Amino acid sequence: MSNLIPEKTLHDGLTVPSLGFGTYQLDGPPGVHSITSAIDVGYRLIDTAYNYENEGAVGKAIQQSSVPRHELRIASKLPGRYHEYKKAVTAIQESLYRSRLDYFDLYLIHWPNPKQDHYLEAWQALVDAKRWGLIRSIGTSNFLPEHIDRLEQETGELPTINQVELHPFFNQEQQRAYHHEKNIQTEAWSPLYRIGAIMDNKTLQNIAAQHEKSVTQIILRWHYQLGSLPIPKSSSANRQRENLAIFNFELSDSEMGLINEMTRPDGRINDQDPATYEEF
Repeated sequence: MSNLIPEKTLHDGLTVPSLGFGTYQLDGPPGVHSITSAIDVGYRLIDTAYNYENEGAVGKAIQQSSVPRHELRIASKLPGRYHEYKKAVTAIQESLYRSRLDYFDLYLIHWPNPKQDHYLEAWQALVDAKRWGLIRSIGTSNFLPEHIDRLEQETGELPTINQVELHPFFNQEQQRAYHHEKNIQTEAWSPLYRIGAIMDNKTLQNIAAQHEKSVTQIILRWHYQLGSLPIPKSSSANRQRENLAIFNFELSDSEMGLINEMTRPDGRINDQDPATYEEF
Protein backbone atom coordinates (compact mmCIF):
# COMPACT_ATOMS: atom_id res chain seq x y z
CA MET A 1 0.00 0.00 0.00
CA SER A 2 1.12 3.58 -0.60
CA ASN A 3 2.76 5.18 2.41
CA LEU A 4 1.37 8.57 1.30
CA ILE A 5 -2.05 7.78 2.75
CA PRO A 6 -2.84 6.53 6.28
CA GLU A 7 -4.71 3.23 6.35
CA LYS A 8 -7.92 2.06 7.98
CA THR A 9 -8.73 -1.50 8.99
CA LEU A 10 -12.26 -2.69 8.24
CA HIS A 11 -14.09 -4.96 10.66
CA ASP A 12 -13.21 -8.03 8.59
CA GLY A 13 -9.48 -7.19 8.71
CA LEU A 14 -9.03 -5.72 5.22
CA THR A 15 -6.85 -2.61 5.20
CA VAL A 16 -7.83 0.29 2.95
CA PRO A 17 -6.41 3.78 2.40
CA SER A 18 -8.24 6.59 4.19
CA LEU A 19 -8.63 8.42 0.87
CA GLY A 20 -9.53 6.84 -2.46
CA PHE A 21 -10.02 7.77 -6.10
CA GLY A 22 -13.44 8.00 -7.77
CA THR A 23 -13.78 7.12 -11.45
CA TYR A 24 -17.34 8.12 -12.40
CA GLN A 25 -17.34 9.30 -16.06
CA LEU A 26 -13.67 8.41 -16.50
CA ASP A 27 -13.86 6.00 -19.42
CA GLY A 28 -12.21 5.19 -22.75
CA PRO A 29 -8.56 6.12 -23.40
CA PRO A 30 -8.81 9.45 -21.49
CA GLY A 31 -10.24 7.56 -18.51
CA VAL A 32 -7.47 4.97 -18.62
CA HIS A 33 -4.93 7.80 -18.68
CA SER A 34 -6.52 9.54 -15.67
CA ILE A 35 -6.81 6.36 -13.62
CA THR A 36 -3.24 5.31 -14.45
CA SER A 37 -2.10 8.78 -13.42
CA ALA A 38 -3.95 8.48 -10.11
CA ILE A 39 -2.25 5.18 -9.32
CA ASP A 40 1.13 6.62 -10.31
CA VAL A 41 0.78 9.61 -7.96
CA GLY A 42 -0.13 7.41 -5.00
CA TYR A 43 -3.81 6.40 -4.93
CA ARG A 44 -4.34 2.77 -4.00
CA LEU A 45 -8.14 2.58 -3.56
CA ILE A 46 -9.91 2.84 -6.92
CA ASP A 47 -13.72 3.02 -6.93
CA THR A 48 -15.83 2.03 -9.93
CA ALA A 49 -19.26 0.50 -10.56
CA TYR A 50 -21.04 -1.72 -13.07
CA ASN A 51 -23.22 1.24 -14.06
CA TYR A 52 -20.26 3.55 -14.63
CA GLU A 53 -19.48 1.37 -17.65
CA ASN A 54 -15.76 1.86 -17.07
CA GLU A 55 -14.68 -1.29 -15.25
CA GLY A 56 -12.71 -2.10 -18.41
CA ALA A 57 -10.88 1.23 -18.21
CA VAL A 58 -10.03 0.54 -14.57
CA GLY A 59 -8.71 -2.90 -15.49
CA LYS A 60 -6.61 -1.47 -18.32
CA ALA A 61 -5.13 1.14 -15.99
CA ILE A 62 -4.23 -1.57 -13.48
CA GLN A 63 -2.50 -3.52 -16.24
CA GLN A 64 -0.55 -0.44 -17.32
CA SER A 65 0.45 0.50 -13.80
CA SER A 66 3.78 -0.50 -12.27
CA VAL A 67 2.06 -0.98 -8.89
CA PRO A 68 1.56 -4.67 -7.97
CA ARG A 69 -2.07 -5.80 -7.88
CA HIS A 70 -1.88 -6.82 -4.22
CA GLU A 71 -1.07 -3.24 -3.24
CA LEU A 72 -4.29 -1.95 -4.80
CA ARG A 73 -7.82 -1.98 -3.44
CA ILE A 74 -10.33 -2.16 -6.30
CA ALA A 75 -14.01 -1.59 -5.55
CA SER A 76 -17.07 -2.01 -7.76
CA LYS A 77 -20.82 -2.00 -7.25
CA LEU A 78 -23.85 -4.09 -8.18
CA PRO A 79 -26.59 -2.25 -10.14
CA GLY A 80 -30.24 -2.22 -9.14
CA ARG A 81 -31.52 -4.28 -12.06
CA TYR A 82 -29.45 -7.29 -10.94
CA HIS A 83 -30.53 -7.66 -7.31
CA GLU A 84 -32.14 -11.07 -7.78
CA TYR A 85 -29.71 -13.73 -6.55
CA LYS A 86 -28.76 -15.45 -9.83
CA LYS A 87 -28.54 -12.15 -11.68
CA ALA A 88 -26.35 -10.72 -8.93
CA VAL A 89 -23.92 -13.63 -9.08
CA THR A 90 -23.66 -13.28 -12.87
CA ALA A 91 -23.17 -9.51 -12.62
CA ILE A 92 -20.30 -9.92 -10.14
CA GLN A 93 -18.62 -12.36 -12.51
CA GLU A 94 -19.24 -10.03 -15.45
CA SER A 95 -17.68 -7.15 -13.51
CA LEU A 96 -14.57 -9.27 -13.01
CA TYR A 97 -14.46 -10.20 -16.71
CA ARG A 98 -14.78 -6.55 -17.71
CA SER A 99 -12.00 -5.45 -15.40
CA ARG A 100 -9.79 -8.47 -16.17
CA LEU A 101 -9.42 -9.19 -12.48
CA ASP A 102 -9.56 -12.42 -10.52
CA TYR A 103 -11.14 -10.76 -7.49
CA PHE A 104 -12.44 -7.45 -6.15
CA ASP A 105 -11.15 -6.13 -2.85
CA LEU A 106 -14.52 -4.48 -2.24
CA TYR A 107 -17.89 -5.02 -3.84
CA LEU A 108 -20.94 -3.00 -2.83
CA ILE A 109 -24.66 -3.01 -3.54
CA HIS A 110 -25.04 0.35 -5.27
CA TRP A 111 -28.54 1.28 -3.98
CA PRO A 112 -31.06 -0.65 -1.84
CA ASN A 113 -33.99 -0.09 -4.26
CA PRO A 114 -36.52 -0.71 -1.46
CA LYS A 115 -39.56 -0.69 -3.77
CA GLN A 116 -38.21 -3.72 -5.61
CA ASP A 117 -37.19 -5.23 -2.26
CA HIS A 118 -34.58 -7.66 -3.60
CA TYR A 119 -31.57 -6.20 -1.81
CA LEU A 120 -31.52 -9.08 0.68
CA GLU A 121 -31.04 -11.51 -2.24
CA ALA A 122 -28.30 -9.29 -3.60
CA TRP A 123 -26.59 -9.28 -0.21
CA GLN A 124 -26.70 -13.07 -0.03
CA ALA A 125 -25.04 -13.17 -3.47
CA LEU A 126 -22.24 -10.94 -2.16
CA VAL A 127 -21.86 -13.11 0.94
CA ASP A 128 -21.50 -16.20 -1.25
CA ALA A 129 -19.18 -14.48 -3.74
CA LYS A 130 -16.90 -13.61 -0.84
CA ARG A 131 -16.96 -17.24 0.28
CA TRP A 132 -16.00 -18.32 -3.27
CA GLY A 133 -13.01 -15.94 -3.31
CA LEU A 134 -14.43 -13.49 -5.87
CA ILE A 135 -14.59 -10.65 -3.33
CA ARG A 136 -12.43 -9.93 -0.29
CA SER A 137 -14.79 -7.57 1.54
CA ILE A 138 -18.48 -6.77 1.01
CA GLY A 139 -20.33 -3.55 1.59
CA THR A 140 -23.24 -1.34 0.67
CA SER A 141 -23.85 2.06 -0.86
CA ASN A 142 -26.66 4.44 0.01
CA PHE A 143 -28.16 2.04 2.57
CA LEU A 144 -30.13 3.56 5.44
CA PRO A 145 -29.91 2.08 8.97
CA GLU A 146 -33.20 0.24 8.44
CA HIS A 147 -31.77 -1.53 5.39
CA ILE A 148 -28.54 -2.48 7.16
CA ASP A 149 -30.42 -3.71 10.24
CA ARG A 150 -32.37 -6.06 8.01
CA LEU A 151 -29.18 -7.44 6.44
CA GLU A 152 -27.79 -8.16 9.88
CA GLN A 153 -31.01 -9.72 11.18
CA GLU A 154 -31.48 -11.97 8.14
CA THR A 155 -27.87 -12.98 7.39
CA GLY A 156 -25.77 -12.09 10.42
CA GLU A 157 -23.43 -10.17 8.09
CA LEU A 158 -22.83 -6.44 8.37
CA PRO A 159 -21.25 -4.44 5.54
CA THR A 160 -17.68 -3.35 6.13
CA ILE A 161 -18.34 -0.07 4.30
CA ASN A 162 -21.42 1.97 3.50
CA GLN A 163 -20.81 4.56 0.81
CA VAL A 164 -23.14 7.55 1.09
CA GLU A 165 -23.49 11.08 -0.21
CA LEU A 166 -21.48 13.18 2.23
CA HIS A 167 -20.10 16.71 1.88
CA PRO A 168 -20.19 19.98 3.85
CA PHE A 169 -23.77 20.73 2.77
CA PHE A 170 -24.95 17.25 3.84
CA ASN A 171 -22.78 15.91 6.64
CA GLN A 172 -24.84 12.80 7.50
CA GLU A 173 -24.29 13.17 11.25
CA GLN A 174 -26.92 10.61 12.27
CA GLN A 175 -25.91 8.10 9.59
CA ARG A 176 -22.25 8.41 10.60
CA ALA A 177 -23.16 7.85 14.25
CA TYR A 178 -25.02 4.67 13.26
CA HIS A 179 -22.02 3.46 11.25
CA HIS A 180 -19.73 4.10 14.22
CA GLU A 181 -22.01 2.11 16.51
CA LYS A 182 -21.99 -0.83 14.06
CA ASN A 183 -18.25 -0.56 13.24
CA ILE A 184 -19.04 0.19 9.59
CA GLN A 185 -16.69 2.48 7.71
CA THR A 186 -18.35 5.58 6.25
CA GLU A 187 -17.26 6.26 2.67
CA ALA A 188 -18.20 9.52 0.95
CA TRP A 189 -19.32 9.92 -2.65
CA SER A 190 -19.38 13.44 -4.11
CA PRO A 191 -17.16 14.45 -1.16
CA LEU A 192 -16.47 17.86 -2.74
CA TYR A 193 -20.13 18.59 -3.57
CA ARG A 194 -20.11 20.42 -6.91
CA ILE A 195 -16.69 21.98 -7.25
CA GLY A 196 -17.91 25.09 -9.04
CA ALA A 197 -20.64 25.69 -6.48
CA ILE A 198 -18.52 25.27 -3.35
CA MET A 199 -15.24 26.96 -4.27
CA ASP A 200 -16.63 30.44 -3.57
CA ASN A 201 -17.91 29.58 -0.10
CA LYS A 202 -16.53 32.25 2.25
CA THR A 203 -16.27 29.98 5.29
CA LEU A 204 -14.15 27.48 3.40
CA GLN A 205 -12.11 30.20 1.73
CA ASN A 206 -11.25 31.77 5.09
CA ILE A 207 -10.19 28.44 6.59
CA ALA A 208 -8.15 27.65 3.46
CA ALA A 209 -6.36 30.99 3.73
CA GLN A 210 -5.48 30.31 7.37
CA HIS A 211 -3.80 27.04 6.44
CA GLU A 212 -2.45 28.14 3.04
CA LYS A 213 -4.34 25.29 1.45
CA SER A 214 -7.00 25.04 -1.26
CA VAL A 215 -10.71 24.81 -0.54
CA THR A 216 -10.74 21.21 -1.81
CA GLN A 217 -7.90 20.30 0.55
CA ILE A 218 -9.83 21.79 3.47
CA ILE A 219 -12.93 19.75 2.58
CA LEU A 220 -10.96 16.52 2.22
CA ARG A 221 -9.17 17.15 5.51
CA TRP A 222 -12.60 17.72 7.13
CA HIS A 223 -13.66 14.30 5.80
CA TYR A 224 -10.52 12.69 7.19
CA GLN A 225 -11.03 14.17 10.65
CA LEU A 226 -14.70 13.13 10.61
CA GLY A 227 -13.53 9.55 10.03
CA SER A 228 -15.11 9.54 6.57
CA LEU A 229 -13.28 7.96 3.64
CA PRO A 230 -13.67 10.32 0.65
CA ILE A 231 -13.20 9.26 -2.97
CA PRO A 232 -12.63 12.46 -4.96
CA LYS A 233 -12.36 12.30 -8.74
CA SER A 234 -10.05 14.33 -10.94
CA SER A 235 -8.67 13.85 -14.43
CA SER A 236 -5.79 16.27 -13.74
CA ALA A 237 -2.55 14.85 -12.33
CA ASN A 238 -1.86 18.14 -10.55
CA ARG A 239 -5.27 18.10 -8.89
CA GLN A 240 -4.84 14.44 -8.02
CA ARG A 241 -1.63 15.32 -6.18
CA GLU A 242 -3.27 18.29 -4.50
CA ASN A 243 -6.09 16.11 -3.21
CA LEU A 244 -3.56 13.78 -1.61
CA ALA A 245 -1.74 16.59 0.22
CA ILE A 246 -4.03 16.73 3.24
CA PHE A 247 -2.07 14.81 5.85
CA ASN A 248 0.41 17.50 6.89
CA PHE A 249 -2.00 19.87 8.64
CA GLU A 250 -4.97 19.71 11.01
CA LEU A 251 -8.23 21.59 11.33
CA SER A 252 -9.09 22.95 14.77
CA ASP A 253 -12.27 21.94 16.60
CA SER A 254 -13.74 25.37 15.85
CA GLU A 255 -12.93 25.03 12.14
CA MET A 256 -14.51 21.58 12.06
CA GLY A 257 -17.56 23.07 13.78
CA LEU A 258 -17.85 25.88 11.23
CA ILE A 259 -17.84 23.38 8.37
CA ASN A 260 -20.33 21.12 10.12
CA GLU A 261 -22.68 24.08 10.52
CA MET A 262 -22.90 24.33 6.72
CA THR A 263 -25.07 21.19 6.51
CA ARG A 264 -28.74 21.56 5.64
CA PRO A 265 -31.75 19.23 5.49
CA ASP A 266 -32.11 19.63 1.71
CA GLY A 267 -28.38 19.35 1.06
CA ARG A 268 -28.47 16.35 -1.25
CA ILE A 269 -27.14 17.22 -4.71
CA ASN A 270 -29.91 15.51 -6.73
CA ASP A 271 -32.44 14.76 -3.99
CA GLN A 272 -31.66 11.03 -4.22
CA ASP A 273 -33.22 9.73 -1.03
CA PRO A 274 -32.36 6.02 -0.53
CA ALA A 275 -35.77 5.48 1.08
CA THR A 276 -37.43 6.06 -2.29
CA TYR A 277 -34.79 6.31 -5.04
CA GLU A 278 -34.61 3.40 -7.47
CA GLU A 279 -31.46 2.74 -9.51
CA PHE A 280 -31.80 0.84 -12.77
